Amino acid sequence: MQPEAPAVPASAAEDALANPRYARFVTDLLGVIAYGELSGFERLSSDARFSPSLADRASLGRLAVQEFEHFELVGRFLAELGVTVEDAMAPFQASVDAFHERTRPGDWYESLMKAYVIDAFSGDFYRSLADTLDPRSRDLISTIDSGEGAAHLQRRLKEALADDPRLASRLALWGRRLVGEALTQAQRVGIEREYLAGLLFANEADQTQHTTALFSQLTRNHSRRMSALGLTA
Repeated sequence: MQPEAPAVPASAAEDALANPRYARFVTDLLGVIAYGELSGFERLSSDARFSPSLADRASLGRLAVQEFEHFELVGRFLAELGVTVEDAMAPFQASVDAFHERTRPGDWYESLMKAYVIDAFSGDFYRSLADTLDPRSRDLISTIDSGEGAAHLQRRLKEALADDPRLASRLALWGRRLVGEALTQAQRVGIEREYLAGLLFANEADQTQHTTALFSQLTRNHSRRMSALGLTA
């Protein structure tokens, strides 16, 4: 079943989105989110083929479907702004594709860790941006972030680590590499798209300090997730 689009609140959202500069910011943000969801769908669909069991294959398939539903949800929202999802995603395609090429997993367990780390990191990052948005755009991001994917991936990783403790050191190292690449990618997106960088911290007296604080928080969140798996971040 397709998720329903968030209810359109009152004129506050419409007034905000009527501002061309702000609408460009939202379009950029939703463009990178949409391409991330589409890439996630492709990645999970492909990784499911290498699952060690049919149950794992089915569960990754369900997560892939959820990613595609999110992609379509963002596409419908963008269409209401008069923007095609393809146009919104295009500026981010090369950068996101390069990121996934740099972080190509070596096996199914590394694929599982990548899905867990990157999806959770992306959720943290988008929620931090959503705090600056109008209510309607914020509700959309909240809807995208409301799935059970992260909880399922954490449970499955715990089971895998319990079954084979030798995985711990390899997955811990892989997790550190992934979050480092994710931080670099987030910085790159902000630099490449001036609307994201400029409006995200437009009201901050010290943009550099705020950016550092945000990325420090993202790193701390990652460390807590690794600790929950019994791994060193």
